[in-house]
Amino acid sequence: MNLLEASTDTVAKRVATGLNKIGLAIRSRAWKEGRAGRLAPLQAQTLTVLHTRQTQNATATSVAEELGVALPTVSEVLRVLERRGLITKRKSKTDARTMVLSLTPKGRRRAEGVAGWTDFLAAAADELSDSEREALLRTLIKMIRILQEQGMIPIARMCVTCRFFQPYCYDDPHAPHHCGYVNAPFGDRLLRIECAEHNQAGKEERERNWQTFMAHILV
Repeated sequence: MNLLEASTDTVAKRVATGLNKIGLAIRSRAWKEGRAGRLAPLQAQTLTVLHTRQTQNATATSVAEELGVALPTVSEVLRVLERRGLITKRKSKTDARTMVLSLTPKGRRRAEGVAGWTDFLAAAADELSDSEREALLRTLIKMIRILQEQGMIPIARMCVTCRFFQPYCYDDPHAPHHCGYVNAPFGDRLLRIECAEHNQAGKEERERNWQTFMAHILV
């Protein structure tokens, strides 16, 4: 038996090690971008969340849930951002006890400035073939869903959990799915992990769509 065969690491553990390496690259890049823009990583992430939720009534609670951090931590970040003139708060029209968050013009510019800090990952993915990128996207979607079901990460606004998503309802192998929001077919390469128009499907519908989605992937 050679050294490779004697290794006790499972494939799953090696996948986890690889994902951790990518996580280290993300944290390092976030720290560098934060330093360059004088924004802490969590401040930059908060601006990004608010920028992608411009059409929705974002609150401190929804931002905390989106980022997977404690509400007091987000509240402190929001106080800093408000003091720096990057966000504003106003009372909700439906509940005076709730404060709705919005970006100021200055905050919108800063959010747009930090929005592309993950482009280095996209550049690395561009080195893959089309089939490799689509396979990786499907794999990431599956892992994210598993972690969501286990309560390990916040809910991502993915196509596969959306009530507008109808998987494999067309015979076209390049566009087998249907999006009810835009009323159009689409393929795996357009599957979204984060969609502003996401509308969470009910539990039974999510499970039914997921089983259909996975059955075709495994064929």
